[in-house]
Amino acid sequence: MDSILLLSLSTFGYLAASGAYLAAFLFKSKKVGLAGTILTALTLLTQTGSLGLRWYESYQIGAGHAPLTNMYESLVFFSWAIASFYLLLEYKFKNKNLGAFAMPFAFIAMAFASSGWVDQNINPLIPALQSNWLIAHVVTCFIGYAAFAVACGIAVMYLIKNNSPKSTGLLSTLPELKVIDDIIHKSMVYGFLWLSAGIITGAIWANSAWGTYWSWDPKETWSLITWFFYAAILHARFTRGWHGSRIAWLAIGGFLSVVFTYYGVNYLLSGLHSYGGQ
Repeated sequence: MDSILLLSLSTFGYLAASGAYLAAFLFKSKKVGLAGTILTALTLLTQTGSLGLRWYESYQIGAGHAPLTNMYESLVFFSWAIASFYLLLEYKFKNKNLGAFAMPFAFIAMAFASSGWVDQNINPLIPALQSNWLIAHVVTCFIGYAAFAVACGIAVMYLIKNNSPKSTGLLSTLPELKVIDDIIHKSMVYGFLWLSAGIITGAIWANSAWGTYWSWDPKETWSLITWFFYAAILHARFTRGWHGSRIAWLAIGGFLSVVFTYYGVNYLLSGLHSYGGQ
């Protein structure tokens, strides 16, 4: 059994987990919610092992690198980071209904990775990727992206509850609006810190690979745009007390910027990071 097969199974694991969380929310079932948590944890463990196996396979074919170097591998790690961050949130806030809004992002990432639209092969590294900064840069960026994805999902939760006439029935099982708002804010702070680390490690890596810390490559430019977008959101909350629906919509808008930075730039704009679309 190779890593691609195991990682494909992770797609179904996250689908089942998302379905369980949604069913727990719709039918107010604690047992089904527990099943969602168990499925998420088991799939995360399987995915972790699969990433380790893919790393080992790269050495078997003489490539020898961490499984973080192309679109397929980054999508897999993205879903892994989302599931990991979500489980931390669930543990902290003790509400499994968060999973109905957060875990679908992990499934979508894995579904796209397993769809065949991206190259799933293990390929030798191009010179620009042959750096000790590779793991640090990719890991920090995608942990940040994962936190932003979860913030987006929770923002949708906030808007649904806030725009409903009464928080009764299904919506009564969701956290209070103030708590949801706090989760969105903390998720964005967490993501912002990791994205900042990702940009810093990327600049160091760029200097090592190309002799300059910043070259205004499209990926670098959009990363900076995304960074400033979240910086502005957090600044407005701190200085002007922005919260509620305004912050929820901005969290969704911020994640759209993340998606374009991560995916859109690779396919729509050519640059030094074009290899990321492989």
